[in-house]
Amino acid sequence: MAARRRRKHVEEEEHGNHERWMVSYSDMLTVMMGLFIVLYAMGQVDMQKFQALRASLAASFGHQAVLTGSDGVLTSSQNVAQDEKQTTTPSQAFDPVTANVGLGVAAGTQPSVDAGVLSAARQEATRLEGVQQQIQQQLDAAGLGSAVQMRITDRGLVIGLVADDVFFAPASAQLTATALRVLDAIAPAITALPDEISVEGHANVLPVSGRYPTNWELSADRATQVLRHFVETNGLPANRVDAVGFGDARPVADATGDQALTMNRRVDVVVLSAASDQVRALVPGIVGTDQGK
Repeated sequence: MAARRRRKHVEEEEHGNHERWMVSYSDMLTVMMGLFIVLYAMGQVDMQKFQALRASLAASFGHQAVLTGSDGVLTSSQNVAQDEKQTTTPSQAFDPVTANVGLGVAAGTQPSVDAGVLSAARQEATRLEGVQQQIQQQLDAAGLGSAVQMRITDRGLVIGLVADDVFFAPASAQLTATALRVLDAIAPAITALPDEISVEGHANVLPVSGRYPTNWELSADRATQVLRHFVETNGLPANRVDAVGFGDARPVADATGDQALTMNRRVDVVVLSAASDQVRALVPGIVGTDQGK
């Protein structure tokens, strides 16, 4: 019997998986797509949303350095700044680029406003607007709503006592009966404030005669009479107020002719903001933006 030849068992060689690289490649594409989505999203939102995103990613990755680096990547692009100005209405946000124009910074350049300074400027603008509204309500209630002209500047709230001969007669520092009513309406609001008050007297260019040698003395006396009424009658603390006379050296810029003679015969009551110079410089721009100017 012939020996049965054993059939030699040959194991088949395993085929290597040469397509594993596709898995890693797909993962890499997914990560890159996520990165570009994040970058695109950051280019469309404000800094508050970016800070929230960064904090969220840092918490997820357990690392505080996520998305840190130069601010220029997000803020220096003029295209991004232009998109933000086109998509943000004045009532939604204050544009530091617009405000910087008034500070001597060219439009379209990178704003250098610190977030903390901007937040403080918003708060100060809101506070001064609240004081202005309170004074206006008191004047309206007394039927004197148009007797003063108020504006918010980088100094604070300026309350201009200007209205023909309502406050002062020519070459006189004596307060009229209407002027006393106006001061009594203004006093409660400014007395309750912690701010310093500057009472600033002005005169027009007409030469004076009688008791005043020059317009310097006349303007200073006008300011002093207003100060005395606030302190002696309305209880404004004397250590928070001062009076100064400017003569005819600081006329109202947009007044001419007879109008200038009338408008420059005035006293400005200025609520001096105690905020820093950086904060106060931004306040007029914020007020103008909020009012849609």
